[in-house]
Amino acid sequence: MEKVDKLIIGAGVIGLSVAKVLSEVYDDVVVVDKERSFGLHTSSRNSEVLHSGIYYPQNSYKAKLCVKGLNMLYNFARNNNIQYNNCGKLIVATQEEEIPELIKLKENGVKNGVQDLELIEEDECKNLEPQIKAVKALKVKSTGIIDTHELMQKLEKKAEENGAFLVYKMEVVSINRRNDSYQVNFGNGDIFVAQTVINCAGLHSDRIASKVGISLKREKLKLHWCKGEYYKSNRIQNIEHLIYPLPDPTGVSLGIHLTINLNSEVRFGPNAYYVNELDYKMDEKYKQEFLSAINRYIEVEADELHLDDCGIRPKLQGPNDDFRDFYIKEESDKNLPNFINAIGIESPGLTSCLAIAERIKDLLN
Repeated sequence: MEKVDKLIIGAGVIGLSVAKVLSEVYDDVVVVDKERSFGLHTSSRNSEVLHSGIYYPQNSYKAKLCVKGLNMLYNFARNNNIQYNNCGKLIVATQEEEIPELIKLKENGVKNGVQDLELIEEDECKNLEPQIKAVKALKVKSTGIIDTHELMQKLEKKAEENGAFLVYKMEVVSINRRNDSYQVNFGNGDIFVAQTVINCAGLHSDRIASKVGISLKREKLKLHWCKGEYYKSNRIQNIEHLIYPLPDPTGVSLGIHLTINLNSEVRFGPNAYYVNELDYKMDEKYKQEFLSAINRYIEVEADELHLDDCGIRPKLQGPNDDFRDFYIKEESDKNLPNFINAIGIESPGLTSCLAIAERIKDLLN
């Protein structure tokens, strides 16, 4: 049995960010993860996009932490030689009927504190991206992309340099409240007794919450796994901005968009559909859906699209639900003092990671 002050469950980009931030002010920080290494699920299976914060309801965690986190992440990348590209993006209206929604999106972004938003006309769209079809676009200068593996590698290194310990292949099987601490039992037989537990378990964060006695049904904290696939194209080249359609009005996704990686290679995605199993297999079942969506803003043929990768997002918003925000909370009101949950950390979780970590640090004070 080992005593721990701050125990972080989950070594995705959120858990690693929390470890980096907390290890700057606390001496005894331990991170555990059931996998063999960091970030093997949602944190490494995404678009690697740094979002601006325009999409989310005003004063939501997703809006506030995204806007704050974006600047923090750019600064962290610059100061630590992490590859990134502040390339900006264009959210395109491909027909006149979409323009009012584009204007509303800009207005929402301004309310959220997003800087340098600009509505541009068709001729300027063509000048910036000659291959793109658009009658109007919202230019979002602050958006970019980042090397997520380099980011997580650096966060892990910073945490360890600060004295934190990261232990892999540690699957939590039970958590028991013991007076003013928590006994965490692992599948390998190890037992930690922690003064503070921080649940950053991503796809499994609801299950971790349930292990300490929180009712997922009563608290509406059951996660819904939403899968998204990506296709790549080797033919399309010389794209300099990310290209987004208007977002899905249900709020489930931002639509099948065009992204570039740090080598300027083009890929499209993700789509979005709910699944019950953690399965990263792919087939071409949804290829026609991709073609229809992509051809609204750039011409591409079926034989030019090739399966690339897929990921699964931990959404609190179910198939028929309205918007759900990040759930970041210290659970004293549930008689669980010093137990902090971070549940439903999907997009823009990557962008928000350092701001989320600062928020969790504040909850400890």
